[in-house]
Amino acid sequence: MSSAGPILEVKNLTIALPAGGDRATAVRNVSFSVGRGEIVCLVGESGSGKSVIAQSVMGLLPKSLPVQGGQILLEGEDITHAPLSRLRELRATRMSMIFQEPMTALNPVMTCGDQIDEVLSQHTSLSQAERREKVLNIVREVLLPDPERMVASYPHQLSGGQRQRIMIAMALVLDPVLLIADEPTTALDVTTQAQILKLVLDLQHRHGAGVLFITHDFGVVAEVAHRVAVLRLGDLVEIGPKADVLQRPQHDYTRMLMAAVPTLHLKERPSDPAAPVVLKVQGLEKVYSSKGWFGAARNVHAAKAVSFEIKRGQTLGIVGESGSGKSTVARCIVRLIDPSGGSVMLGGDRPGEQAEDIAMMSAARLRPLRQRVQIVFQDPYRSLNPRRTVAEAMIEGPMNYGLGRTAAMQRARDLLSLVRMDGSAMDRYPHQFSGGQRQRICIARALMMEPELLVADEAVSALDVSVQAQVLQLFEEIRSRLNLAMLFITHDLRVASQVCDHLAVMSKGEVVEYGPAHQVFGRPQHAYTQALFAAAPGRDFAFGTA
Repeated sequence: MSSAGPILEVKNLTIALPAGGDRATAVRNVSFSVGRGEIVCLVGESGSGKSVIAQSVMGLLPKSLPVQGGQILLEGEDITHAPLSRLRELRATRMSMIFQEPMTALNPVMTCGDQIDEVLSQHTSLSQAERREKVLNIVREVLLPDPERMVASYPHQLSGGQRQRIMIAMALVLDPVLLIADEPTTALDVTTQAQILKLVLDLQHRHGAGVLFITHDFGVVAEVAHRVAVLRLGDLVEIGPKADVLQRPQHDYTRMLMAAVPTLHLKERPSDPAAPVVLKVQGLEKVYSSKGWFGAARNVHAAKAVSFEIKRGQTLGIVGESGSGKSTVARCIVRLIDPSGGSVMLGGDRPGEQAEDIAMMSAARLRPLRQRVQIVFQDPYRSLNPRRTVAEAMIEGPMNYGLGRTAAMQRARDLLSLVRMDGSAMDRYPHQFSGGQRQRICIARALMMEPELLVADEAVSALDVSVQAQVLQLFEEIRSRLNLAMLFITHDLRVASQVCDHLAVMSKGEVVEYGPAHQVFGRPQHAYTQALFAAAPGRDFAFGTA
């Protein structure tokens, strides 16, 4: 095949789903191509078939998902039903894949260097010294500091961004012609994400590979794509150049996706200056201490002199990179961990009520106050007990605080209705719902306690754009309807722009900028805040406007 032809051609690909599913096929009659040096983005909601297509190209589909029809051509070679021996020859040498979560994709008991070396030892006849040199060269190429230390480190000793760079090094060490990237930046904060995207673009240009890039982040699509293919329930509904699909979408589904993309531009939100303060945090500190091999103490300041307040009916957002201390602050406020210092004043917003400092309060005194602060976590599947029905999960908390079963069941039905879930959900289990539905259940469960303060810790980061928009709108409606105070933790600036009245920007455990959200977004003062906004992918791209 000539070098001018496509690297990857997918022709009328149809992949079956097991009997009893919600549809017969995972993907149906899908056709597209990836050219040399081209980046094609596959987009669509969860369950649209994006990852199934990627796995079919790599020959990683389970037997329960057989290819029923169509062809997959790699540089003209039909690999649709290639034997495993041939697929093993092609993997890493002609096609490679970067997975979403490097911590689960990497072997925890092998050093990073040994894992890259394994690719070379399996596919080349290089000597050990030559392989060592090639490993160090690729580690340098993905811009990891101190290559000798990196190759000697285990995955858990590296940050999320560093682990993803190791994955990229493994994928590119043998110069494959096709690189498949399956949500490679979803779990990364905005600055690390920008670095990884730039790295992928630079390496792709340098190596001349074609890239099949799977993502639900349209900011990333705007940043990297040449062409965009839109999938819905296994069907390819639209494909074309980036500007056409993102700015002049033709299909109703694509238009809906574009309408759901949050903007970085926000207007001043109305606020009540007389609203009472529900939470006042002053000088909050959290120090983690550990002892080394020889008894020397090592202290890590996860939170340093953090101060802010949240009024009734308002939402405060905390943004920053991974490791900035956002989640530590949230867990200190909810008292899932004990602060090392400072005060967390809760309440005092009702007539005759005194605010109480819960920062150092004993567990016995704290118990009656726990129902007043509730948290919604990032992963709803891990937050719910898989062995308990939705009803059992929801009524447990109120019944522990004295509410009768009948009243608790009625409150559960009312709150499921509030989060737009059908009453039939009461008798079902978490695995029977989608990710967005599970998160709605977690929100309803938190509201069962009738809290004064609701904490959302990265509560929408794992959701695709349309479901994310629905859950964000739900948070807004609940805040307004119940007049709640909310603390919203996120690394996504677009998400923060949709729900936050005030914004606190954290870096290395400290609040470096704090104020009304429209002011922080419109005129960021601190250099770190300015760097965050500059790193936001697709920040100047206008979606679906032409």
